[in-house]
Parts: sequence; C-alpha cells; structure tokens
Amino acid sequence: MSIVTLDHIESEHARIGALIAQFKQQAVATEYVIERVVIPLSAGARLAGPIFKEDGSLDYYLILHAGEGGELNHDDATGYAVERGLKLPTRREGRLLQAAFPEFCAEGSIWLEEEYEDDSACAWYQFYGIGLQFSLHKSAALRAVAVSRFIPSVI
Repeated sequence: MSIVTLDHIESEHARIGALIAQFKQQAVATEYVIERVVIPLSAGARLAGPIFKEDGSLDYYLILHAGEGGELNHDDATGYAVERGLKLPTRREGRLLQAAFPEFCAEGSIWLEEEYEDDSACAWYQFYGIGLQFSLHKSAALRAVAVSRFIPSVI
C-alpha cells in the first residue's frame, strides 16, 4: 500500500472535480412538449415550421406568404417585403423553406435578408439548384418572397 500525501489527495480531488464538471455538461434526456398553438395564416400563406433557439426551446414559427415580388434586386426585394409588413427570409429561414417546400424552391433562387459580411455591395441568396447559399451583387435580379415570424404568446 502506498503512502497517501496531501499532493495525491489534491490531485485526485481536482481529477474528480473535472469529471463532475464534464458529467454536468453532457446532454440530458429531455421531453419537448408542443402546446396547442393556433397560428393565423392569411390567404395563401403556408407554415414552414418552427425555428428553435440554441437551447432547444421554441423561438417562433416561420410563415411563407403568398405571392412573389418577381425578379428584383436586393433593395427592391427588401422593399417588396417591407411594403407588405413582412421581411425577406434569413439564411437560417432559407434552409427551412427549402426543406419544407422543395417544389416551391425548385422555381428559382431567392434573396435572403442578410448582407454579405465581406462586401456590403453583396447579399446572401438561397440557390435552390443545389440547395446552397451564396453571395451575389445586390444589383442582380432574383425572386423576392416574404415571410413573417409567429411567436406564440403565453397566456
């Protein structure tokens, strides 16, 4: 049997502390309960699905509204959505639209809300031919679609 020293005890204490911290960070099994939610949709609007926060809780539901602004540059596409009280989809929402409505998305690429970080003359768009997102000069003409975000209220 070896002799126990204070250094040995402190070393083991630190090792056990690290194991406890690692254990606490592991994913734990949870349940996700979807409450009854009534989402009002205007004529022709379609529910794309939920968007979740990083912690896994519901952030909002994405709604794709009927109609298109046609082939517009990015500024005009943004204006088209704003005039309707709506927004262009974000990059994350563009991916959800593609997953939810592949037939709609096959009709052509659409502008997304965000400017391209490395060049303010460019913006992101969803290229539906292969399902990726790229940047393009804002003067290019692409489809403009409008979305809204429905946040369920707690009553």
